[in-house]
Amino acid sequence: MSTAVSIDTRGSAGGAVPGIAALPRPHVRSRWWLEALAIAWLCWLYDAITNLAPLRLQPALAHAEGVLRLEQAVHLNPELALDRWLAGHHTLGLVISDYYDNAHFVVTLSLLGWLWWRRGDLYRPLRNSLVLMNLVAFAVFWLYPVAPPRMLGGFTDVVAASHAIGSWHTGPLAAHADELAAMPSLHIAWAAWCALALWRLSKCRWVRALAVLYPCTTAFAVLTTGNHFVLDILAGFATAALAVLCVDLVTRRRRSPSGTLRHLAGRGGRHALAGTERPA
Repeated sequence: MSTAVSIDTRGSAGGAVPGIAALPRPHVRSRWWLEALAIAWLCWLYDAITNLAPLRLQPALAHAEGVLRLEQAVHLNPELALDRWLAGHHTLGLVISDYYDNAHFVVTLSLLGWLWWRRGDLYRPLRNSLVLMNLVAFAVFWLYPVAPPRMLGGFTDVVAASHAIGSWHTGPLAAHADELAAMPSLHIAWAAWCALALWRLSKCRWVRALAVLYPCTTAFAVLTTGNHFVLDILAGFATAALAVLCVDLVTRRRRSPSGTLRHLAGRGGRHALAGTERPA
């Protein structure tokens, strides 16, 4: 004789056995060296694309001119006016250039590290979104290189002219930067990711105000320094939104009751769900 023990996945009002979806899920911090390997792999992939830059300079310049013509056709081309305005204000140009060069990495990596250390429940989906938006951007850089406005006639490279700290436009660092990767703007995609991370981390109004202000400030910086077109900015936001949407859809599917049951069954959880045979 055998008996079967089953678990009610819907839960019960009497507090007997909670549903699978209601069970608390421990959030174990991933190993730091695995995260470091993921970053190293992304850097290697970016470097591989950068090495192709000399072969794609002319197509990238042609694509940049095409983007600018399209913006002019729809009267959405403030880049040149903003660039010339900032070029005439050296001190302000230096401040904005330093922001452009450094906030991109400092803010993003600081938030990523904080999430890894303190908020494992938020870290994995946000980390996956950040990785995916980079992969999407790398694919576009490879298939459709676009030079930044500063490489076109009439524009000033404000970052190089101001000698900003950590500039990727002059000196030895320039050899390791992909200067034909204007579309989509990863500065904007990363800034949008940071805004989302802050929004999910806190409900404080001032924190969420900073979350909204950060990508807006970044958009102003990349336009005035001659590093991105308006369409690059829109593409950056779209890339971030696409990555977050895809990861959230997969995460919700895995966390649904049916997805949890399939996960348990795949890991040998059939005994917990269907029961085991016992002698009478």
